[in-house]
Amino acid sequence: MACHFRLVMNANTEETGSGMDTIKLLVVVVLLVAGVYGFYSFADQPLWVRLAGLLVVIGAAAFVALQTATGRTVWQFAADARTEVRKVVWPSRQETLQTLLIITIAVLVTALFLWGVDSVLFSIVRALTGQGD
Repeated sequence: MACHFRLVMNANTEETGSGMDTIKLLVVVVLLVAGVYGFYSFADQPLWVRLAGLLVVIGAAAFVALQTATGRTVWQFAADARTEVRKVVWPSRQETLQTLLIITIAVLVTALFLWGVDSVLFSIVRALTGQGD
């Protein structure tokens, strides 16, 4: 049992990355901060130039981030999520409109009921406080 725990711990330690991953993630943060700083520092440049520069920096930061264990984990999660979204059976247009109609009617009936209860309670309070005269 203890041996198994040690093996799992070693595997988890290797998966989370090393000191090099930490340095890479710091480079990502520095790139992003520099990109935002540059975007606002070069305010005299056309907007499209600043946006292009910012997108290049973001792309470089993403590339560096994907070289880390954390980045690969996030990328795998996104790929798995996309696979799951493709498995979803989406409702047809008719099913969507029918559901919308049912929900709209339910909301209207609930609103009318609450309005009626509110009116009755307001009348009772007004009668009890003598403000209805």
